[in-house]
Amino acid sequence: MIERLLSVGVFVVFLFLSPPVLAQAGDVEIVLDTPSRKLAGSLRLPAATGPAPVALIIAGSGPTDRDGNSAMLPGRNDSLRMLAEALAAKGIASVRYDKRGIGASAAAMGSESALRFETYIDDAAAWIARLKADPRFSRVAVIGHSEGSLIGMVAARQAGAAAFVSIAGPGAPLQAVLRRQLAAQLPPALNEENERILGKLEQGELAGEVPPLLAALYRPSVQPYLVSQFRYLPAERIAALAVPVLIVQGTTDIQVNVDDARALKAAYPQARLEIVDGMNHVLKLVPPGPAQLPSYGDPALPLAPALVAAVTGFLTH
Repeated sequence: MIERLLSVGVFVVFLFLSPPVLAQAGDVEIVLDTPSRKLAGSLRLPAATGPAPVALIIAGSGPTDRDGNSAMLPGRNDSLRMLAEALAAKGIASVRYDKRGIGASAAAMGSESALRFETYIDDAAAWIARLKADPRFSRVAVIGHSEGSLIGMVAARQAGAAAFVSIAGPGAPLQAVLRRQLAAQLPPALNEENERILGKLEQGELAGEVPPLLAALYRPSVQPYLVSQFRYLPAERIAALAVPVLIVQGTTDIQVNVDDARALKAAYPQARLEIVDGMNHVLKLVPPGPAQLPSYGDPALPLAPALVAAVTGFLTH
């Protein structure tokens, strides 16, 4: 049960080093210099000449690489790589990158205990600034998937992106998501300990040692990161935007649900809301329920067509 929770059922916020992402046909490797080492990414350009719109694609939590693949799960789903391909086919350039500690950016993280949520925000903002300064691009949008949605909405405002897309982004803060997803699956004693830990972290305090079954989520070295992220409320952050916003959510997503998308829409009423029937968390069309796990490692499954239509239509109008 715990293994399933940590692989699919929760936002995995602890870090593992994932294998480097291999360059795909049509991609150009791109590197962002930061004050603390380099971040690696992939640039995908459309065939058309002249300045093109560009989207910065930000992956979700845990060991999820620039292509949308997690080191915790077998196989590849390649969801974000496929999204980049779909954007290019519609004349939209994109950059997707490995966050610190992940893939080819593994060495950029340094100590896990020193990582903060603001580090990811600052990195995304630096990518936006880099793309805004590139004459090949006419305007810069941000696409954030899962935890990347919260990172993206803060960075988009900080760096002045022209538009923002949230795909499977939580509408509640991380601590509420953890409570929701774990409460029904943990035995009472462990759930009580989970609540103690979350209570401490919400108050900005470290929870110290934790039970072995919860150590992957709350080990001492990741607690400072959680404290920093718990301060960010998605509804508040999306409400602070002043640019066009698209919110996309699938109905068979077992990690984020339609209520999350509606909460974001309520916080930013001007946003366009697109509910994609049958789309799961890795952007594929699958039936509801936990039996969809194989889709997390099947690159042969195409992206949900309605997702592609919504995102490309939004970014080209």
